[in-house]
Amino acid sequence: MSEKFTEGQVLEGKVTGVQPYGAFVALDDNVQGLVHISEVTHGFVKDIHEFISVGDEVKVKILSIDEEKNKYSLSIRATEEAPKEQPKAKQSQSQPKVQQEEQGFNTLKDKLSEWLKQSEEDKK
Repeated sequence: MSEKFTEGQVLEGKVTGVQPYGAFVALDDNVQGLVHISEVTHGFVKDIHEFISVGDEVKVKILSIDEEKNKYSLSIRATEEAPKEQPKAKQSQSQPKVQQEEQGFNTLKDKLSEWLKQSEEDKK
């Protein structure tokens, strides 16, 4: 292994391979590590190819080094600022008001007369 790299270090690397589970990044001519798909970006990544390609220059942070297995665990996500989450209240407001009012615990008996009335009106 190389003595010049340490855990927590942030540096530039070049993507040498992309697999469904992650991307291999060369840190120098002798050392390369893996950026797991969960460490590519903030949020869910369904298809890694939408975010990264062979030949891309990327900034990575070394998460861990396993000297015995000669493995470097890297993260691109750790070098980026996390996006600000939108308040959950705004997401629920996107639902139409009509649906919000109709949701609840109405019994069938309560609704049956209303449905019969609507059915009769539709026949006319």
